[in-house]
Amino acid sequence: MKTEDIADLKQLIEFLKEHGVAEFDVDRGDLKIRLKFNQAAASAAGQGDLARLLAQAPQAAAPAAPAAATVPAPAAAADPDAGLHLVKSPIVGTYFGSPSPGAAPFVTPGEHVDKGQVICIVEAMKLMNEIESDAAGEIVKCLVSNGQPIEFGQPLFAIRLS
Repeated sequence: MKTEDIADLKQLIEFLKEHGVAEFDVDRGDLKIRLKFNQAAASAAGQGDLARLLAQAPQAAAPAAPAAATVPAPAAAADPDAGLHLVKSPIVGTYFGSPSPGAAPFVTPGEHVDKGQVICIVEAMKLMNEIESDAAGEIVKCLVSNGQPIEFGQPLFAIRLS
């Protein structure tokens, strides 16, 4: 794998993390890559591990090991989201943040929600299931993207309880 391919891969990883993609597969001839991110954002160390694994793959051109060495180790930081309540998905399906395409979202960050208020829809087996907030408070952030496949128990929203 060429050095510029490693750079492209790093850019792809950042794009996937930014858009909340949980899994990604690519198959290019003899090169197969499968990325699966934790619910929390993937760390820079994860990118370095991936770069080292790719560097060990059969080489077609220049070795890519130096590119792996340029990835800085993540600094330990306090979690700014500690103490937030997570609303988790009660079912497996596809997340939708609004009642229909082009409609306003059910909730947005900074908005107050009440317990029992509909905050999103999860489509499962062609059925649209309204998901209600299980706590009252302020929506701090939405942890998934519209149209994203989600798992049972996956956090959907972070709420600062009121």
